[in-house]
Amino acid sequence: MRWDPGQYERYSDERGRPFRELLARVPVADAQVVVDLGCGPGALTRELLDRWPSARVVGVDSSADMVAAAAEHAVPGRLEFVQGGIGDWRPAEPVDVLVANAALHWVPGHVEMLADFASWLRPGGALAFQVPDNFDEPSHTLLRDLRTSAQWRDRIGPAADRSASVERPERYLDALVAAGLSADVWQTSYLHVLAGEDAVLEWVKGTALRPVLSALDASGQEAFVAEYAAALRVAYPRQEFGTVFPFRRTFAVGRRP
Repeated sequence: MRWDPGQYERYSDERGRPFRELLARVPVADAQVVVDLGCGPGALTRELLDRWPSARVVGVDSSADMVAAAAEHAVPGRLEFVQGGIGDWRPAEPVDVLVANAALHWVPGHVEMLADFASWLRPGGALAFQVPDNFDEPSHTLLRDLRTSAQWRDRIGPAADRSASVERPERYLDALVAAGLSADVWQTSYLHVLAGEDAVLEWVKGTALRPVLSALDASGQEAFVAEYAAALRVAYPRQEFGTVFPFRRTFAVGRRP
């Protein structure tokens, strides 16, 4: 599946806010090694240098397109970007802060990986992540219903479904505690006001719609998007001030004693 860094960054302010709110709850004053798993196009990873001025930061992403886009933010000796999968990459040394911003939900079985992530931390280090929890909202239920309809299910297949990888907040808390970390888990519901035509469609094009489009040829993509867009316009009507897009996220911070 190919990722489009430009499409992903179309609503960069809205996507960046949860990242900053997650970092605000990380109880690490001084860090030497910081890792951003699933770093995407790198602009947010660059902000980690401001939060921890003495740190060396590594951004990791499985997408070659994202890593190539992130390279413009690299700082020699301080910030580098490497290609690697969340389930495969390993740090070369203990980590003070490990961040995964809107990334873990793409990895089936990621809850079982939290204990491994916790083992990377130095004493006093922290693991911080956030995942979307809006898979019961029309943006996703309409996509799921269309994807699994008689017209599309055989052409797309089951691999485009990512919703099953997200867990309830209680499961994340239990997993962090079981890994020997103190746990801080919470949820936030945003009411994003998006500008532009078909704003929710443009948002989803950068995330949940990607695996669906990857399964279709050009003509199939055009037909699917047209049908999906029509349904989204009903569910999220554009108003004079923009399109309101409710979005709930789960946040978690675990700290090693």
